[in-house]
Amino acid sequence: MSEGNWSAVTEFVIVGFPGLKPKYYGLASAVMFLVYVCTLLGNAIFLMLFTKDRSLHKPMYIILLNLVVLDVLFSTTTLPKIIARYWFQAGTISFTACFVQMYFVHYFGTVVSVILLLMALDRYVAICYPLRYPMIMTNSNVCILSVTAWLISQTGPLMMVIRAYPLPYCASNRIVQCYCDHISITVLACTDRAPYGFPAFILAMLALLGPLALIVFSYVSIIIAVLQIASTEGRLKMLSTCSAQLIIITLYYLPRCFVYLASNVGIKFSRDLRIVIIMLYSLLPPMINPLIYCLRTNEFKVSFIKLFKGANVDVLKGVA
Repeated sequence: MSEGNWSAVTEFVIVGFPGLKPKYYGLASAVMFLVYVCTLLGNAIFLMLFTKDRSLHKPMYIILLNLVVLDVLFSTTTLPKIIARYWFQAGTISFTACFVQMYFVHYFGTVVSVILLLMALDRYVAICYPLRYPMIMTNSNVCILSVTAWLISQTGPLMMVIRAYPLPYCASNRIVQCYCDHISITVLACTDRAPYGFPAFILAMLALLGPLALIVFSYVSIIIAVLQIASTEGRLKMLSTCSAQLIIITLYYLPRCFVYLASNVGIKFSRDLRIVIIMLYSLLPPMINPLIYCLRTNEFKVSFIKLFKGANVDVLKGVA
């Protein structure tokens, strides 16, 4: 069949977990709704603290601000539709809306990867070049780098959508996934997927592994610099400044690399297990990240305690 703008499919159906029995639909939607609410609440607390406490207006927290915004946007792009699919049996999504969702899923994922690289760069400069840190990692420089990350990350996802949208979709319209992504959509096209799937795979690997290689280089350099510190206490103090970032980076990259590696070495997953793993590494980090900031970052912890105590004082004054 020739390719073109013609398509017999006018809407798609988000299947979600194909093996999930209808009696568990309510539970699945409740769990995902809880994840969504916790994600919004946790990240809203960070945004409120960042807005109110000027002591948090530092390069590291500006980078985290980008991550917070991305976590909220990604969760809002993906979760409401799959929640509606199980809560209200409203799994249909229009043809164009599915591609819009696909674009934002891959776009936000690419931006996160670059922002995590900026996070590693911040710690690299702070530990390896501490005297030059105030000159290199200024608030204005970090803002410029952040805006650049948002701008350059558009290219790959946009190319994927432009190449996938005109394909002839004339067979099944059931997307066996919890949201529209490139693979789940293009496998439904009535044409050879290879000319479109391989370039998309290369773009995905560049977006994932390119920043990861630089992140690994940064932390290897950090470890070498820390090992040169004479005192054990000094080493532990330096490493503690990286702990929150390392946890966030590990949560993002480790499950993704495992899924990609397993697929290429012949490890097979059931469709439901694969989707569960994808949903876990896509949606749990946005919910857990604010907790990591609070527990592993002293300034954030102090700011949160000050806000909590201030709220209690206001309540007591109101009662009095």
